[in-house]
Amino acid sequence: MGFGKLERSAGSQPMSEINMTPLVDVMLVLVVIFIITAPLMSSSIKLDLPKSDAASSSNAPKFVSLVVDKSAQVFLNDTAIELPALAQSLAASAKLNPDTEVQLRADAAVPYGRIVEVMGVAQKAGLSRIGFVADSKP
Repeated sequence: MGFGKLERSAGSQPMSEINMTPLVDVMLVLVVIFIITAPLMSSSIKLDLPKSDAASSSNAPKFVSLVVDKSAQVFLNDTAIELPALAQSLAASAKLNPDTEVQLRADAAVPYGRIVEVMGVAQKAGLSRIGFVADSKP
């Protein structure tokens, strides 16, 4: 070792690989910005739509309530009704909205045949979505 001569170690070499972390961070920020601004862009268009009788919204019910009491009497939306009139009413509801649901509530003492008869009238009228309503056990 001579006087004035200092030993030097080799310095760190430059990194030749791409660092992906900042790229992923920027992309995630852009995704969040697009998610937030996309709904705002679609609702920013103001339109004055023309009026038409054909475009009026239908007031079709989403469901009808059918009740069969102990005496096998049928009620449509809490109004007593006979089976021929029930068929006409349900057909009118199906014509307005084919997705109308029938909520069927029947007394436990009603014979099964009467319930099937009421269900058949509903299906023949074009209402195939039938739900059975029951009370929960205590």
